Amino acid sequence: MLVVIFSWEYPPRVVGQLAEHVKALAAELVKNNVKTYVVTYHDYLTGGHDDKDGTRTVRVSNPVRTHIGVLTWVLTLNQEVERAAANIYYAEGKNIDLIDAHDWHFIPAAVTLKKALGVPFVYSVESLEEHRSHGANYPFNMAIKSIEWLGMYEASQLVVKSEWMRDEVIRVYKVPSEKIKVIPLKTSQWIRNSLEVYQKATGGVAVG
Repeated sequence: MLVVIFSWEYPPRVVGQLAEHVKALAAELVKNNVKTYVVTYHDYLTGGHDDKDGTRTVRVSNPVRTHIGVLTWVLTLNQEVERAAANIYYAEGKNIDLIDAHDWHFIPAAVTLKKALGVPFVYSVESLEEHRSHGANYPFNMAIKSIEWLGMYEASQLVVKSEWMRDEVIRVYKVPSEKIKVIPLKTSQWIRNSLEVYQKATGGVAVG
């Protein structure tokens, strides 16, 4: 199985807890014979790098330097994420089994690659705009909510870290419960459950 993880933060760029979570996930996937790439963002550390844990990291920067907000930054950066993932796809003999998109930022790229190359994706939900900007229904917030909805609609599976978040995803976006998998962090079944989600999302692609 070949998996590409999308994350807008990844060491050494650490904004919150997501960076270390994705780093740990990628390392564990490699230990379980999953060929793993991480496509992420950095201002100046760009290009491919083979990490010591076996992960292959590809960092991209935003070709547009001036932005009025996070939304324009995300949408322009997605083009570079698509390019990096497409390069991986062709370098690997037109093969990526699955994309795991963490948080909403790179959902547009995941959807584009699904439509263009037939690559399924998992949406690992870290947070919701409804919680980050509670009650806000300005055009800016609605645009982000639309991207979140698109990810939940197009993803093969959703991953959340708690039953509370599962219930919130169902409440806010009306996602069928059978499409959502609760995988708490750092439990004994964490990686096994993640691999089960990956196999379900790909229709049973074997690990290794």
